[in-house]
Amino acid sequence: MLPRVADSLSFLYLDVVRIVQDDTGVCAEVTSPQRGTETVYLPTAAISCVLLGPGTSITARALATFARHGTTVVIAGSGGVRCYAGAVPESLSTTWLERQARAWADDERRASVATAMYEQRFGAGTVPHGTGIEKLRGMEGQRVKAHYRLLAQQYRIGRFRRAYDPASWDTQDPVNLALSAANTCLYGIVHAAIVALGCSPALGFVHSGNQQAFVYDIADLFKAELTIPLAFSLHSSATPEQDARRGFREGLRLFRLLPRIVTDVQRLLAPDAEIDLPDPTQRMVDLWDPISGAIPGGVNYSTEGGS
Repeated sequence: MLPRVADSLSFLYLDVVRIVQDDTGVCAEVTSPQRGTETVYLPTAAISCVLLGPGTSITARALATFARHGTTVVIAGSGGVRCYAGAVPESLSTTWLERQARAWADDERRASVATAMYEQRFGAGTVPHGTGIEKLRGMEGQRVKAHYRLLAQQYRIGRFRRAYDPASWDTQDPVNLALSAANTCLYGIVHAAIVALGCSPALGFVHSGNQQAFVYDIADLFKAELTIPLAFSLHSSATPEQDARRGFREGLRLFRLLPRIVTDVQRLLAPDAEIDLPDPTQRMVDLWDPISGAIPGGVNYSTEGGS
């Protein structure tokens, strides 16, 4: 069974396979010394996002079939971590992108989304009404430091200070190395989910000025639960980066990260709305109207006698 993320969204991860189109449909050819080449047909109409991991090749015909079915194809790292590129079909609805852009462009709504992100991380009701963004940043810093301090005491490693300096990478302690590696994996998963939804990774609500701003926003929702404890557990590892990547992959399925990312993005962008996504086979494009809202495209709206 494919892991259902939402009624209209499911993900499939593939690696070390060749994806081709034959007379029947799109299939994955899996080759092994023991069993030779086996063929597994993919339900293209039921998949909204395909994550192609290392060792994967795909033909142009198969890629075109994914595009016709509105399937987003993401080039990912091992286990779905890291996101290198994404091919988004033109039939993918812009519903979530439009909601993201409207909320991002309005300072009041942007602050509301940022506040909701902080409350999700630290608990409902932890942000007093009317709290400004500057104060929220201070509250976040205090809570993150407290979380570091608690884990440092738990693992008896003394005082911990978060450091990220690519120029002196090899001199950092195992916890910092593991945390940087695990966070990079987390960013890849979040990026893939955001692309599959049709949102922009660049339009962040807390972070700004970077093509990964929204990725950093959503990733921060999970660090305290996923990457930070993992990094502290590797405080005595001789290969913290490698162990962090392996540990992240092993815990990914149990954590059910992809479904949670999609649910959180949808809830943040549309907290009080039920979204009915349009059927791409029935609507190709709408026209914008500031009064009537979206109106059907492909229609001649000229009036008789008009110029």
